[in-house]
Amino acid sequence: MTQSEKQYIDLYEECREVIKANSAEALNAPRELAFKHFMSAGFPTLKKEEYKYTDVQKAFAPDYGLNFKRIDIPTDPFEVFRCNVPNLSTLLYFVVNDLCFKDNPTFNDGSGIYLGSIKQAPERAKEAFTQHYTKHADTASDGITALNTALAQDAFMVYVPRHQRLNKTLQVINLLHAKTDLMVNRRVMIVLEEGAQATLLFCDHAMDNVSFLATQVTEIYCGNNSHLDMYEMEENHTQCTRFSNTYVNVGADCNVSINNITLYNGTTRNTTRVTLQGEHSEVTLNGCVIADKNQKVDNNTLIEHQVPNCKSNELYRYVLDDSAVGAFAGRILVQPGAQKTVSEENNANLCATKQARMYSQPMLEIYADDVKCSHGSTVGVLDENALFYMQQRGIPTEEARMLLKHAFISQVSEKIRLEPLRERLNYLVNKRFRGQLDKCTGCSLCK
Repeated sequence: MTQSEKQYIDLYEECREVIKANSAEALNAPRELAFKHFMSAGFPTLKKEEYKYTDVQKAFAPDYGLNFKRIDIPTDPFEVFRCNVPNLSTLLYFVVNDLCFKDNPTFNDGSGIYLGSIKQAPERAKEAFTQHYTKHADTASDGITALNTALAQDAFMVYVPRHQRLNKTLQVINLLHAKTDLMVNRRVMIVLEEGAQATLLFCDHAMDNVSFLATQVTEIYCGNNSHLDMYEMEENHTQCTRFSNTYVNVGADCNVSINNITLYNGTTRNTTRVTLQGEHSEVTLNGCVIADKNQKVDNNTLIEHQVPNCKSNELYRYVLDDSAVGAFAGRILVQPGAQKTVSEENNANLCATKQARMYSQPMLEIYADDVKCSHGSTVGVLDENALFYMQQRGIPTEEARMLLKHAFISQVSEKIRLEPLRERLNYLVNKRFRGQLDKCTGCSLCK
């Protein structure tokens, strides 16, 4: 047992009753088993293949504070946070640290859709939560998932019943807010029953200039013939460390698109596990990363084809500057019997300096003989010929470099289905490459 693991084991044993008292019963049920799994497995080490690019022990070593007693941190996110996506009408909800904001709106259109904290969920949504909670995120196989399950005290739930559609995009703002270094443990549950449809946008922001450690576990269940469009955008600061584990279970005849965008961060590790369990479904994973200074971004994905006649697409692109470090490991697993699988995986990376480092590991593991699968990876530098060509036409060097970077990353942004969000992302990417954080009128976070 390492010192990093011991401090969390001691913490849980000391605070377990407080944690349970300030949580929901649905979260408490598997808590002790998850804690046993954490004690047994501990944190992943650099020797574990899936985590060889991220030092988890080091990330969890500092002594962060935790708000188990749910002490109120005065803030009104609707007043201090005014950022939006022009021309995109959204349902706006907030999660402050790891607690759903108490004054989030109540959604009630008569369809049975529920959005919000599991603590206030109606009985049918609670039943769906209990049916799926920890069923897709296996606490025995990942120490971070186990620790999050042991410590999480609230969960944001998206529940869409059979054949219902969320007509507006749901935008959930995850705010980190504290006056001292803080650890938060967020939980998200998304359940789309048969024929359900939803578009979701999750945005991460840090309000205060302190160190934050955030763990987040998201479980997604897509019933037969459901449609999910999900976007995650991280715009934290360099003192933020974020571990996000997403587990997706896909039924038959589904269309699922998950887009992961890292615009500004400190250290980020994103794990995505997708299981295709029903035929004639299509899954798309897209990711773009912009990192500079000493920032680190590690994306690790697995798409498992368990049944025939499914399709998966995967595209991740990185632009790394200064001494930034990027890592991508993407594994496509085609199980025996998963005939007629079609899968394409591509990872392209641009290192703008000699100090930037990129580690790329695309993988195909195929146990069926009638499939069409391909994968590719490139790591390169800015095209000197294109740079020279642009300079010869009067474009300043830095402007030319910025335009080439933007063109490179736009291969991902153009795949965003929501046009207003696609335009907003292109605007933010432009600002990011110019070294400017976007300034939003009326938003105190940007002052």
